[in-house]
Amino acid sequence: MTAAIRPSISACPACVAAPGAQALAEQALHKDAHIALSLPLIHCSACISSVERALTAAPGVKSARVNLTLKRATIEADPAVTADDLVRLLESAGFEAHELDAGTLSATQNDRVGRDVLMRMAVAGFAMMNVMLLSVAVWSGATDATRDLFHWISAAIALPTLAFSGVPFYKSAWSALRVGRSNMDVPIVTALLLAVVASVWETALSGHHAYFDAAVALVFFLLTGRYLDHRTRAIARSAAQELSALEVPRATALREGAEVQLPVAQLNIGDLILVRPGGRMPVDGTIVEGQSEIDRSLLTGETLPVFAEAGRDVSAGEVNLTGPLVVRATAVGRDTSLHRMADLVAIAESGRSRYTSLADSTAKLYTPGVLLLSVLSFIGWYIYTSDVRTSLNIAAAVLIITCPCALGLAVPAVTTAASGRLFRRGMLIKDATAMERLAKVDAVVFDKTGTLTAGTPELTNLADRDAAELEVALALAQGSSHPLSLSLAAAASAAGVTAADVTDIIEVPGFGTQGQWQGRLVRLGRAAWVGATPGIDTAAWLALGDAAPRAFVFSDRPRPGAEEAVSRLKARGIRVLLISGDNAPVVESLAQRLGIAEWQAEALPAEKSARIASLQSEGHHVLMVGDGLNDTAALTAADVSISPASALDAARVASDIVLLGSDLTPIADSLVTAQSAVRRIRENFKIATIYNVIAVPIAIVGLATPLVAALAMSSSSIIVALNALRLK
Repeated sequence: MTAAIRPSISACPACVAAPGAQALAEQALHKDAHIALSLPLIHCSACISSVERALTAAPGVKSARVNLTLKRATIEADPAVTADDLVRLLESAGFEAHELDAGTLSATQNDRVGRDVLMRMAVAGFAMMNVMLLSVAVWSGATDATRDLFHWISAAIALPTLAFSGVPFYKSAWSALRVGRSNMDVPIVTALLLAVVASVWETALSGHHAYFDAAVALVFFLLTGRYLDHRTRAIARSAAQELSALEVPRATALREGAEVQLPVAQLNIGDLILVRPGGRMPVDGTIVEGQSEIDRSLLTGETLPVFAEAGRDVSAGEVNLTGPLVVRATAVGRDTSLHRMADLVAIAESGRSRYTSLADSTAKLYTPGVLLLSVLSFIGWYIYTSDVRTSLNIAAAVLIITCPCALGLAVPAVTTAASGRLFRRGMLIKDATAMERLAKVDAVVFDKTGTLTAGTPELTNLADRDAAELEVALALAQGSSHPLSLSLAAAASAAGVTAADVTDIIEVPGFGTQGQWQGRLVRLGRAAWVGATPGIDTAAWLALGDAAPRAFVFSDRPRPGAEEAVSRLKARGIRVLLISGDNAPVVESLAQRLGIAEWQAEALPAEKSARIASLQSEGHHVLMVGDGLNDTAALTAADVSISPASALDAARVASDIVLLGSDLTPIADSLVTAQSAVRRIRENFKIATIYNVIAVPIAIVGLATPLVAALAMSSSSIIVALNALRLK
């Protein structure tokens, strides 16, 4: 998160003011430049018209369209127009804007899996309606040649439908059987194959019953559940990938004294790269020219910017704050420290994959039970009747009527409803089992910088400074992009302070701002630069001529809802801990302010994950909430994890849930929703169990006609879906 942020006023009454952001990259120069911008705060028609009007009025912009649903603007412009220009334009109009990587966005829009499942579901649904119409005629009393004709027409519709729409189940069942295990799709495929064989056989022998309708209905209901499950995660995955598109796509390389815009992937070791104030380091490297201050909060959790000059090493992901820097690349692409730390995600993913979901646990018991019942029914009826045809029909009936329509919908119906509820509160569920793991949480570990706090400083002693000091400080602060200056300027302006008449204002990168006031040199900046003795952790010092420097003291502002979230978690009996890489006084102060009794400061990434492992060894189920690369190991080690949308990409990838807004209150709500969702899932399993207890005897004694099977499957699926909707 860049700290150099100025507040702005919303362009329409319906929108709430929000901080703007420095553009993360520059658009490549090419014919008919296509620029995509994220507009996270728009939510009304007035926003759309205001944004489009501001963009189309800009020189060089040919067209601009705003999509309110996606909160995105697409612009076509002359090659000379850059995303930076348009971001600044929209910020001046009161809208937060970020450049999006068009390549990443195009990848997210290509949801082949979702389209494939939806297409197969549509084919199955259409076929089911037609076969059911033919079956109604048979159930109503059609006999002899008419009944046989309807059965053959049903076969002509059902067989290609089952061959096409059932592909996801065939693939899943085969992938399980080839490695010697079973899953929920094994009895599904067995039931479909047995239903087809029995129905074709019965039709060829002019039999009374065929299960073409039940087989097609079974595929349709199960595909519906599979599509619901896919969409639940696809929405979160698409949003998370769009957030990834905010990462720096380009860098400014210095080639033979000229500035060249290049994709980050084309940078090489040894390249000289210009990083302007507000820009993020695209590579690991060493500063060879310039002085500035570096914001390392996303990487280390340090609140204070770090002074940087020639000879200092920098890492990809750090933010340059005040002065231009020339960096010689020492590691690029996947070799940077940022990517090496992101690789920690893979280690924990293997551990996460060992979690057994409720559906998988049920399948382990359900699948062999259903198959055994079917085999025993076939053997029993064959011994009783010595008739293979009758025995096969009853075995098929057992499989069809007990086939897991309700079980197939039990989990996705609930997770879709719960995920939708959390999405409306600003939380995106990325992982299929995250809801179940979240329901077990009894300990929550928070990071500090960028998680419990906004990562931006807040002036604490404004009232202790006299009018002259405030007026001069405001004038100097307005000439700087340093986060402390921005905070000071915002606080002073909000208090009604008017800037003094300070002339010759210049910013000295890495040190502060100076100017002339009433014939005296005035400075605002680092303690040593203005002649003060360092001793206050977070402060900007003001020197008026020869007078003793005065300190403006800052603290890291808590995120909205932080105190309420902690309070509500504690009220539910949840153990709350604060573990940060920041220094002890700052961490202790925040812990006391939020009422967190257990805290740990100056924690390294390995120490964070070790603390979580210790909690787990005590029997706790741990939720980790963090946003930086220093949190990645802890996020992956925890039972379940949450990252804010402002988190670094590696942290978002490592987490199970993305918190889109700045308010932390939904975290406490998510635990309640997850526990309610798991209760609904268990209720759905009970409903499916009761259904099978009633249906199995009916099938075994030979009373499960196609009509009974169709009605039973449909009713159980509808009941499960209605129970899931109770979450809303």
